[in-house]
Amino acid sequence: MSIKMTPRIGIYNAPWEKSFDKLLSPFEEFIHRQTTSGLLLMGTAILALMLANGPFAAQYLHILHTPISIGVGSWSVDMTLHHWINDGLMALFFFVVGLELKREILVGELATMRNAALPIAAAVGGMVVPALIYFAINPEGDAAIGWGIPMATDIAFAIGALALLASRVPKTLITFLVALAIVDDLGAVIVIALFYTETIVMQPLAITAALFMLLLAFNMLGIRKTAPYFIVAVLLWYSLLLSGIHPTLAGILGAMSVPAIPKYDPERFSLHVKKLLHRFDASHQSGKSIMTNDELNAVVHRLEYSVESVGVPLQRLEHAWHMPVAYLIIPVFALANAGTVIDFSSLGATILHPVTLGITLGLILGKFIGIAGVSWLMLKLGLAELPKDTKFSQIAGVSLLAGIGFTMSIFVAQLGFSDNEELLLMAKTGILIASFLAGVAGFIWLYLVSEPIEIQKTSTNSNSH
Repeated sequence: MSIKMTPRIGIYNAPWEKSFDKLLSPFEEFIHRQTTSGLLLMGTAILALMLANGPFAAQYLHILHTPISIGVGSWSVDMTLHHWINDGLMALFFFVVGLELKREILVGELATMRNAALPIAAAVGGMVVPALIYFAINPEGDAAIGWGIPMATDIAFAIGALALLASRVPKTLITFLVALAIVDDLGAVIVIALFYTETIVMQPLAITAALFMLLLAFNMLGIRKTAPYFIVAVLLWYSLLLSGIHPTLAGILGAMSVPAIPKYDPERFSLHVKKLLHRFDASHQSGKSIMTNDELNAVVHRLEYSVESVGVPLQRLEHAWHMPVAYLIIPVFALANAGTVIDFSSLGATILHPVTLGITLGLILGKFIGIAGVSWLMLKLGLAELPKDTKFSQIAGVSLLAGIGFTMSIFVAQLGFSDNEELLLMAKTGILIASFLAGVAGFIWLYLVSEPIEIQKTSTNSNSH
């Protein structure tokens, strides 16, 4: 028996189009992508461990160390695939982090001091205490430079773990973790810029400053097309590479210059579009293709420009780049960097190594004490308030999840121990152990202290009667 489906008049759907028609709010879309990215990240990390410890270990390392050159004439940039991933692709990751940070400062949780006080203070505590714990265990020698490794939180993994409890925790708790992780990322960027730069070459640094001023000038001139920003940002990346400062910071600087104010306000846009729609109706000829109707085509182009003008370039770029970063760049980074060789015969000695121990305790104990402790102090002093519908026990659970350092921690470890393979191995081992334990402990904690949302609503309604 065949069933005939009558299409809606005037609408054409491509074969797979309907499956992509569901619209989500920007925040729900962000959470969904971070959750999926977290699961994909977990899969690629496991794959990297299998490759590094399996029969294809030599081929895995050979591919990572393959030299790749990009050049024109006598000019070229020569780096291994591993460095292109860490220095090139990760600049796009930092670009998205910068866009998220700017949005949060302008209209998000960090827009008002009342909302921002708790996540900012908690993030600072969650950076300082882990660094102190690590430094207490590794106060001198080559290992001391690793103090920045346990400061970071992996936003994709942490939100992915928390989103698995979406039916038990309030959305405001997820918002708190997002704000905390973004501030945490900003702190990591500052630490990288100030403490993980060996030598600085002044001439390229001066060019970097001039290029950044040019980006800000684009903003002030009202340029909303993304192409000029992209071209200058690429030059900015290259000048940072030559200066000695890690080139991924170009992503943050580029994001800070992206316009965050639309050309049209909603009222002006509405009036303008109504006039265009009137012209559209007047020039429409039934049965005639839009490709042969110049007037109609011109109106459509004006409508397209108007829609772009009422939209915010910052939000448009965040929307465009979030998926490639979440589904491609971060997993590729994990695949290239999570491959840690595990020698089970000496695993006990590796776990007890000061670097491994400092990172493990820093991420698990340090994050918990720093975030939960500072949050408790802020609340006791009346300097902040809990997010709506959350309990302090849930903030404590989030402080455990924040111990999932993975992406950013490995990134800092690569910078700190780039010339010391043994310490880098210890650092990666500590990051993997701590991230696993923090994720499991945080999940169990939050599951035990949180009731299903429906039960909470029922209890609230009963009390109100």
